[in-house]
Amino acid sequence: MHATLDLTGTTLGLFAVATFVVAYATVISEEFLHLRKSKPVIIAAGVIWILVGFAYSLRGDTAIAARELRANFIEYAELMLFLLSAMTYINTMEERNVFRALRSWMISSGFSLRTVYWLAGLLAFLISPFADNLTTALLMAAVVLAVAGDNKKFVTVSCISIVVGANAGGAFSPFGDITTLMVWQKGVLRFGEFFALFVPAAVNWLVPAALMSFAVPRVKPKPHAEHFRVKRGGYVVVALFLLTIALTVSLYHYLYLPPFLGMMTGLGVLTVHGYFLRRDEVKRHTATYPERIPDQFKPATKPFDIFISIKRVEWDTLMFFYGVVLCVGGLSTLGYLSLLSHSLYQGLGASEANVLIGIASAVIDNIPIMYAVLSMNPGMPDGQWMLVTMTAGVGGSLLSIGSAAGVGLMGQARGVYTFFAHLKWTWAVALGYAASIWVHFIINRGMF
Repeated sequence: MHATLDLTGTTLGLFAVATFVVAYATVISEEFLHLRKSKPVIIAAGVIWILVGFAYSLRGDTAIAARELRANFIEYAELMLFLLSAMTYINTMEERNVFRALRSWMISSGFSLRTVYWLAGLLAFLISPFADNLTTALLMAAVVLAVAGDNKKFVTVSCISIVVGANAGGAFSPFGDITTLMVWQKGVLRFGEFFALFVPAAVNWLVPAALMSFAVPRVKPKPHAEHFRVKRGGYVVVALFLLTIALTVSLYHYLYLPPFLGMMTGLGVLTVHGYFLRRDEVKRHTATYPERIPDQFKPATKPFDIFISIKRVEWDTLMFFYGVVLCVGGLSTLGYLSLLSHSLYQGLGASEANVLIGIASAVIDNIPIMYAVLSMNPGMPDGQWMLVTMTAGVGGSLLSIGSAAGVGLMGQARGVYTFFAHLKWTWAVALGYAASIWVHFIINRGMF
């Protein structure tokens, strides 16, 4: 989507930029205002596109604004349906105790603090390519908090390692983060090309994890007696999720069909599996309690319902994504992204621009940053697209507020893992950031 007119110097264009800045300043202040991040950007999206419509109408063109808006919306709709399916699968696995069983095993195994530290970071790195980084981070942090006792230093460095690991793990998989999904669905990189980032992403986590490990005491805490078993059908849900991913990749690779089709088809299969799960649980409940099942149950005791998993999808994130896509698309239609692309990629150079974009993602959410880069569509080799995909994903680890994983853990380990506690180790995370870029240039040099 490219603007046919340069409206960057007009009053309406400048007002659109101001609208986005105010909305995003409100998003950044979410922790203090307690206003969901989706709300200001949804309003800003409407205001910006109204301004785009006025700007083009004043120049006698009533078609471009509507055409570009529809193109933006279709792009959002495809990604939203993909994420809706993936999030429903993750929520269903959570309801079936798949993640609790993993946590239970780690807590009750009697590992030393140093072993828990390394296992938590490693599993965060390995799980996040399939689950979102927030869910992964919260799962691993629950383990750390359960075994830590009153050891605040252990909690702090473990949480940082988990945040870095979760963000790094999501960077080498098309399913690991919204930004990587956007790059894959846009067709910029092929599915297999993302895995060339595995080693750089691993380095991004290993460097700070190794440096921080010296702060972890060699203590073996008392094992906790926590036992959770995977509920009936839980392993089938995991298998269906993997098959859905395989179907999605195959349809996109061989038939060139959009990825959302494979994911939604897999979601349909999951709903059928959910039907049989619910029917079985209702029968067993009726056999145990012959009286009529009440219409309303508490979620903890309610027979399985796939629509509860859908209801628990991160709708705030999906609505935020809607606002971001339309805001950035509106600014692109006014000509601002062409201007920004010229300043960054022609003024600084692709490598410098992509490294700076990663650093910026520590403060600005990586979703609008990546969508802006994709909308600019600068002419770059695959190696540079892989670089910006990685930096936008892992750059948020530099600060605790730079990613959903960091913000989530600040709430979970409130008063222990804080902004300033993370900041004390930012130098180690920055070394990992620099090392991952250096490794990428070395091992993937044939792609530049």
